[in-house]
Amino acid sequence: MPENKTEKIIEYRAIQNIELRKDDDKPTKIIGYAAVFDTLSVPLGWDGGFREKIAKGAFAKTIKKDDIRALVDHESGKIIGRNKAGTLTLEEDKKGLLVEITPPDTQTGRDIVTSIERGDVDGMSFGFETVTDEWHTEDKKEIRTLIEVNLFDVSLVTFPAYTSTTVAVRSFEVCAKRSFDAWKESQKKEEGIKERMSMHLALEESK
Repeated sequence: MPENKTEKIIEYRAIQNIELRKDDDKPTKIIGYAAVFDTLSVPLGWDGGFREKIAKGAFAKTIKKDDIRALVDHESGKIIGRNKAGTLTLEEDKKGLLVEITPPDTQTGRDIVTSIERGDVDGMSFGFETVTDEWHTEDKKEIRTLIEVNLFDVSLVTFPAYTSTTVAVRSFEVCAKRSFDAWKESQKKEEGIKERMSMHLALEESK
């Protein structure tokens, strides 16, 4: 199928890092990190050929300008917070993207609070579109650094791993491969320029 260059590619990442805060006479809060900066992921990609990390500042623009939801398992029908409603707070600190959710008194809200209390749910994930990334080689492994992203949602997830839906898997592979291929192509061009320069210098010296 031809690649649609205007296609919005959404990727998902997850981390085990949430807690429940319940104080008398105050709303229940779900608090945790949806992302941690400058920490290498496990091997990723279609062949496990690269690892990934998130640069500090990757969320700085998006959390100020975008309408972001807090969901359960990335399902739009299970909304438990929204930044524009003041029920979702997103903040970058030294560690990563800190999230605070005030869940609603709905069936979804009550269920997720109970699941966290029981320890059944302890993972948080986020859905995003890459704006800028960079690649480099480190210890013979390709490293992808997310420099800037557009954030769509943060989500409490049953499985603290990459979302296994067909769309999520496909979007992750398409986006990462597209970015990696572009980086490889730029590397080839740079090597070609260096080779031509070396040949030119050699010819000049031989005159």
